[in-house]
Amino acid sequence: MTNKELTHQDGPPSDMERIKDDSNYLRGSIAESFEERMTSGIPDDDTKLLKFHGSYQQDDRDVRNERKQQKLEPAYQYMVRVRLPGGVATPEQWLTMDDLANTYGNGTLKLTTRQTFQLHGILKWNMKKSMQEINHSLLDTVAACGDVNRNVMCNVNPNQSDVHSEVYEWSQKLSDELLPRTKAYHEIWLDEEKVIDSRETEDEEMEPMYGPLYLPRKFKIGIAVPPSNDVDVFSQDLGFIAVMEEGKLLGFNVAVGGGMGMTHGDTNTYPQLSRVIGFCPADRIVEVAEKVITIQRDYGNRSERKNARFKYTIDKRGIDWLINELEERLGWNLGEARPYHFEHNGDSYGWIKGDSKWHLTLFIQNGRIKDLEDYQLMTGLREIARVHTGEFRLTPNQNLIIANVTEEMKPEIIELVNTYGLTDGKHNSALRRNSMACVAFPTCGLAMAESERYLPLLIDKIEGVLDEAGIREEEIVIRMSGCPNGCSRPGLGEIAFIGKAPGKYNMYLGAGFTGDRLNKLYRENIGEEEILETLRPILFQYAKQRQENEHFGDYVVRAGYVEEVSSGLNFHK
Repeated sequence: MTNKELTHQDGPPSDMERIKDDSNYLRGSIAESFEERMTSGIPDDDTKLLKFHGSYQQDDRDVRNERKQQKLEPAYQYMVRVRLPGGVATPEQWLTMDDLANTYGNGTLKLTTRQTFQLHGILKWNMKKSMQEINHSLLDTVAACGDVNRNVMCNVNPNQSDVHSEVYEWSQKLSDELLPRTKAYHEIWLDEEKVIDSRETEDEEMEPMYGPLYLPRKFKIGIAVPPSNDVDVFSQDLGFIAVMEEGKLLGFNVAVGGGMGMTHGDTNTYPQLSRVIGFCPADRIVEVAEKVITIQRDYGNRSERKNARFKYTIDKRGIDWLINELEERLGWNLGEARPYHFEHNGDSYGWIKGDSKWHLTLFIQNGRIKDLEDYQLMTGLREIARVHTGEFRLTPNQNLIIANVTEEMKPEIIELVNTYGLTDGKHNSALRRNSMACVAFPTCGLAMAESERYLPLLIDKIEGVLDEAGIREEEIVIRMSGCPNGCSRPGLGEIAFIGKAPGKYNMYLGAGFTGDRLNKLYRENIGEEEILETLRPILFQYAKQRQENEHFGDYVVRAGYVEEVSSGLNFHK
C-alpha cells in the first residue's frame, strides 16, 4: 500500500505532504536553489525539503530588525546537523567538525541533546563544500532532520564497556537500516550520478519502508542501558531498554509513544511518556523498529502536523490497538516485559575506568564548544583530538566523554586537560551539572525566548538560593527551552522553563529524577524576578522537609505544589 492510498487520515493533507509528494524523493529544486547567487536564501518549499538533508535555513535574529530597516534580506545562514548514531566520533571526525566550524561556520560547535554535532552560521555558497568535507570524514547529515527516523540515541555508559559496545552496534544498525533510500542527498551534495528523472519507478523500489511521502512527522529512537536513563528513553517515539543478566545482553524491552513537543494554548497537544509494551530479542530490534515505523507511516495524522507525532497516533487508538497492529505486522508476539531499574538520567563526571581503559566526562555547558578569553575549550579539545587514540562520545546531556584512553595515553590527556583548564564541572553546583538548554536565539526561528544564552545566568542566581538553603549539592534536573517544541526535553525537568515571549517563561515542576514522570505547569508567563521569588520558598521548604534520599521532583508532588503527571493525557488537567 502506498501513502497515497491511505484511508486513515482526519482531513485534507497538510501543505508539507504536497511538498514531499512533488519533491521527486526529496530532490525538489534544492540543487538549482543553491546555485542561485542573487540571494543568500532559498525558496520556502526547498527550505522544508532541506531538513531531510540534515540542514535548516536560519537567519541571525539579533540583526533581523536592523536589516529590515535597511531594506536588506535577513542574514540567512544554515545549520547543519550530522547523523551520529550513539554519539560516537573518531578524533579525526572531531577535527573535521572543528575545522568546518572555524572555516565555514560561526567558530563554534554545538553538541546536541540527541548526541550529535551541529554547525551554525554556514553561508549558502559554502554548504556544498561543507557537506562534502563531512562526507570525506565518513560522516553524513542524511535524515538528521525531516519526517524520517532521526539520529538514534544510545546510552554512553563508560563503566559498562562490553555492554555499551554491543548496544552501540545496535544503534548503528538501526540508524543505517532505517535511512531513506533515495539518492537525492548523494546527487545534490556529493555530485553522484542522477538515478531517476521522474516518478515512474515504483514507490516500493525507491522507498520500500517510507514510501514517497515519508512519515507524517519526525520520529525518534533511543536505547537505554539501566541503571542509566541518560537518553530519556520515555521521551522517544520508540525506546529500547536493554535487559541484561550477569552482564550479558538478553534483549530489549520495547517502549512506544513518547515525545516532548506541544503548542502553547492548544490542549490537544502535550508532552507524553512512552509506554513499555513487551520484550524482544536483540536480533529482532531492527524488525520491530521497521514495523513500528510503518504503523506510524500508515496511521499518523497527515492533515494536522501539530498532532502528527506517534504519541497522538497511539493515544487516539489505544495502546492495545498498537500492540495488536505491531504483532500482526511482525507475525510473532512480543514477550512479557522484563524487570529493569533506572537510577538517574544525568552524566557521571570525571575519570571512570571501564575494563582496561579510562573515560573522562567533561562538563560542556549547554553543549557549546567555543573559545572564550579565559577558557580555551575549543582549542583544548582540538589538541586532545590530535593525540587521542580512542574516541569521543557525545552524551545525551550535551556533555563530552573522552573515551577509551589507554593507561599509556592518560598522562598526556591529563596534561592537556590541565593546560587548557578543561573541567569536569565538579566545582559547579549539582543544579548546573544537571542543566540543559536548547539553542533558541539568535539562530532558531521558532524561539520565543532565550534559552542557551540565558539559563547559565539564571542558574547563577538560583545557586545563591541553594547556598543559603544548604542544598548546593542536591541533584536537581533543570531544563530550559526557548519554545514548546521541547528540544531540551523540558517536560522531564524537575524544574523547567518553556519560553512564551522575550524574557517570559512558563515554569513547570515535578518531573521524575529518572525521567519516568512528566512535570506540570506551576506558574505561567513569568520573568526572572518572579521566577526567583517563586522558587526561593519552595527550595527552602525542600531543604527542611525533604525525606531521606527524596528528590526535588518527588517532594513538590508530595507537598502538593503540583499534581503527579504519569501520562501526557493529564498534562493540562
